[in-house]
Amino acid sequence: MLRFILKRALLAISQLFAISLIAFTLLYLSSGDIARAILGQYATEEQVRQKTHELGLDRPLVVRYGEWLANVFHGDLGQSYFTPQGVGDALLARLPVTLTLLIATTVLAGLIAFALGIAAGVRRGWLDRLIQVISVVGYALPGFLVALLLVLTFAVDLGWFPATGYVPFSEDPGGWVRTMTLPIVALSIAAIAAVAAQVRGAVIDAMRQDYVRTLRSRGLSERKIILKHVVRNASGAGLTVLGIQFVGLLGGAIIVEQIFALPGLGTIAITYTTRGDIPVVMGLLLVTSLVVATVNVLVDIAVGLLNPKVRIA
Repeated sequence: MLRFILKRALLAISQLFAISLIAFTLLYLSSGDIARAILGQYATEEQVRQKTHELGLDRPLVVRYGEWLANVFHGDLGQSYFTPQGVGDALLARLPVTLTLLIATTVLAGLIAFALGIAAGVRRGWLDRLIQVISVVGYALPGFLVALLLVLTFAVDLGWFPATGYVPFSEDPGGWVRTMTLPIVALSIAAIAAVAAQVRGAVIDAMRQDYVRTLRSRGLSERKIILKHVVRNASGAGLTVLGIQFVGLLGGAIIVEQIFALPGLGTIAITYTTRGDIPVVMGLLLVTSLVVATVNVLVDIAVGLLNPKVRIA
């Protein structure tokens, strides 16, 4: 198992390196005159040359990437081109909001999706058809549309939740729940639909296997067969899809945070990307890639624990 974990971790590190190298190259090659963009159109050529030299943009691209990578290993993500705030400080101030949103959404989506998928795969009949319809509708609805409908219904019309704003959990747990409920629900619906459909298919496939008939012939109860054997074998597919959905949730979180005015990474992503602030964009890309890589490794480990064949393969 240790060898399996090390292989997955090394693969994740190599992916992070490749992503950072490609992104760094493409961003700087397509950025145009960065110094001119920072100083404005009325800056003189001498001022532009001085700013270019100050930022190190007159050095070879490979040298700049090497320096950036070395600084990253020392915990320094650089300085924003447009604000005095360091990239690391700007990201760390907003990362907890996005992480709590994503983690809460993933946990909620996983619990509900597995319950629905197992129920549909075991019970079949009308319940199976109903859950399939709900899954299709939930997956087809855009996240931003769901968010807007939730705001109009539960915030504007009923007044049960605030329409916008954020309260840190450390200050007021109840306020955190009220401000995060609608964003979490808006993000989780599509994930629930996708994971539930996958779990349903995996459960149905597992129920048809020979080992299930053998266990029944030995007198084991249906409940024990399902909970101890069928769910265990079907969980791998559901966890894999849940990990994939987590990546999609990152993109959806950017829109949802804007709709509910949450001070997360979504605001930075939109604001600094449109400005062309490459150090912030690179820092954001590195942080989100690290989160995704960590989740993928954890999912691989969980699937490997559930299914030894994965570790052997």
